[in-house]
Amino acid sequence: MKISVLDAGTLGDDLDLSRLKEVGEVRVYRSSTHDVVAERIADADVVVVNKVPLGKETLYNAKRLRLICLAATGYDNVDTEYCKANGIQVSNVVGYSTDSVTQVTVSGILELATHIREYTSYVSDGSYSSSGRANKVTPVYYELAGKTWGIVGLGNIGRKVAEVARAFGCYVIACKRTPAPDIECVGLDELCRRSDIISIHTPLTSQTRGMIGTECIKLMKSNVILYNAARGAVTDERAVAEAVKSGRIGAFGCDVYSEEPFGKSHPMYEIKELPNVCLTPHMAWGSYEARNRCLNEIIENIRAFKSGVRRNAVV
Repeated sequence: MKISVLDAGTLGDDLDLSRLKEVGEVRVYRSSTHDVVAERIADADVVVVNKVPLGKETLYNAKRLRLICLAATGYDNVDTEYCKANGIQVSNVVGYSTDSVTQVTVSGILELATHIREYTSYVSDGSYSSSGRANKVTPVYYELAGKTWGIVGLGNIGRKVAEVARAFGCYVIACKRTPAPDIECVGLDELCRRSDIISIHTPLTSQTRGMIGTECIKLMKSNVILYNAARGAVTDERAVAEAVKSGRIGAFGCDVYSEEPFGKSHPMYEIKELPNVCLTPHMAWGSYEARNRCLNEIIENIRAFKSGVRRNAVV
């Protein structure tokens, strides 16, 4: 069984991909641009991919391909309709990054809420030493205890974030398709109106694309902290950037973008250096432990496929 890994570089140089040899003959590519993908998967039985788009035009000549293994939970970069019509199984990895994404989400929100960067810069640039004052308490920060934390998307990550939010003393509300007995579930409009903190953890679908846009932003509190740990396109990125620049929202954090990496024309480029903005390079999923869990799951998905078992199959 021939396995092509298309973008190993996104998984980190410290991950031992030779373990894939347990389940097949492996070719590893650090990255793959659109023009070489078709060639690299032409004789592959299995493709392992993280971010590279796999559409009809690249899959068409991959006549041996029977399994696409995503090194991710989301699969919006794969043409699943084409795969379904052509007998190609698509398997993702679920739950591997819950702790990692939760940790980064909460870290970003704490940074924005507590202004840690500004306080540490005050010390590191020598201002504290030369100030003659024992302490500094500006910019003003507020405790999370007693605040309302709204969670959009209550899957594994959303639930873990809810646990941490409650540990800080926050009241948690959530927007999800089906009610949850242990968390107050509300509509998106109500969540936007009531929340002091909003974190987004919903998959990107035709229903969620652009769901956090101008109308939702108008409903939010002017001092709200908004954090996106889902997919960039779940928000209207231009609307969010304008809201930050105009002071319509208090702070914004994000780890995901509709264009990755984003260029100078992208809305996030305009706000990346503002003190009330915390942008990270799509790293929340990637703790060492999470990446190893991901690789283990990919190997198990391939092993199951070889045994005729559909494991983690989304198509």
